[in-house]
Amino acid sequence: MGTGKILGWCWVPVLLFVVCGCASNPVTGQREFVMISESQEIAMGREADVQIREQMGLYDDEELQRYVERIGLEMASRSHRPDLPWSFAVVDSPVVNAFAVPGGFIYLTRGIMAYLDDESDLAGVLGHEIGHVTARHSVQAMTRAGGAQLGLAIGGIVSPTARSLGGLAEIGLGVLFLRYGRDAELQSDRLGAEYAVASGWDPNGVRDMLTTLSRLSEGSDRGVPSWMSTHPDAADRVVLVGPTLSELEATTSFDGLRVNRRRYLDQVDGIVFGDNPEQGVVRGNDFLHPVLRFAVRFPEGWEITNMPTQVVAQPSSAEVSMVLRQVSAPETRDLERLAVDDMRESGFQLGSGDYTIIGGLDAFLGSFTGETDDGEQASIRLAYIDHGGTVYALGGIAQSEAYGRVESEFNRTIRSFRRLNAAQAEGIRPNRIRIYTVREGDSWQSIAQNAAKSLVPADTLAFMNGFFVDEQPLSGDLIKVVAEG
Repeated sequence: MGTGKILGWCWVPVLLFVVCGCASNPVTGQREFVMISESQEIAMGREADVQIREQMGLYDDEELQRYVERIGLEMASRSHRPDLPWSFAVVDSPVVNAFAVPGGFIYLTRGIMAYLDDESDLAGVLGHEIGHVTARHSVQAMTRAGGAQLGLAIGGIVSPTARSLGGLAEIGLGVLFLRYGRDAELQSDRLGAEYAVASGWDPNGVRDMLTTLSRLSEGSDRGVPSWMSTHPDAADRVVLVGPTLSELEATTSFDGLRVNRRRYLDQVDGIVFGDNPEQGVVRGNDFLHPVLRFAVRFPEGWEITNMPTQVVAQPSSAEVSMVLRQVSAPETRDLERLAVDDMRESGFQLGSGDYTIIGGLDAFLGSFTGETDDGEQASIRLAYIDHGGTVYALGGIAQSEAYGRVESEFNRTIRSFRRLNAAQAEGIRPNRIRIYTVREGDSWQSIAQNAAKSLVPADTLAFMNGFFVDEQPLSGDLIKVVAEG
């Protein structure tokens, strides 16, 4: 949850003007039916790029951004569409993913950087995403969908029942997270390897990064889908990319092609791992925001998703959600009026409520009823809390028949909202990737058990360095660890 303006319902304002006809695919040269011209594709990408940068945010490390951009541009210049307005950026998300926007706009999350082992792995990821653009996979998918508006479907990013609490559709970029078909993925793997060789990187990085990423589970999406949810069958593709690598090696010696492990490690040394305190952090079942100086304790065992503009918590049941968000530019300081007007926009009416004090702060706590987007009757318990002139809405929504079972948990969470003092805020520091030289007698287990060396479990530590936990590092090896601060 960031410190900027909180957005409500927000869609990418780009319509696909239908142009029915055939065009040559830039990669295959074959004629194909498409509904989107290249100029429209680029316009869509530019519009989406603005929204991504505003809503997801770029990772604040200019040197890292230049590093990724330099490699990406070098590879794109040797692709089938070198004249696109290519752009490469690292977004500030802990999720392990990379994605491409039509028109040549490509993004990596900082989360994926922790799991790549060298520069050839990075080139493999970038080449794969470049391949999706050069082969026009998104355009083909949108044509098959009948030219749907960009961003009007966010799929499984959030629970439909949660949207009624205001603005969960602000990502509105579902087309970016299309689950491409098997043929498209295999083609992008092949193109990634070809672009890597043409640019001077070892194409084995494609297979290495697929091997690593195939070991990831889908896990919490933190507001952005994980690699495994948008790039299926990675384990299968590890095998299937083999013939491509063999064909390339038969015509081009891989000797001397760049791997650049040390340079890559130097670039990721110090990168934030996990939540960024500037956007708030999840610690157990607490959400803590040291910049905005507040904390909330969600129910035990619920999954907490820290999105750029709000925080969502859910149990395994999708019929129940809790949301914390900042109310954007309230026109009144009357909290009851603000609550009524704000919820009326989402189609919910106030049933009962009263002024109260929550965590020493003025608040209005009310119960609301209405329909969710899918037509289900739902009840909401929601507080509007004035924290130093900024109003936060914190509460829960449940389908009416489930509300009675969770109302007490909603109330406990709402009452847990509290201020953080300066010392408490100062004590919340990010975890960062650090480079460690393995010493004689070190193992993944011994390094993980020493909090001064690393803060992640042994299996995670081994995984993020490209090992299985029973494959021990050697003395003198450089490895990535996770340390505080």
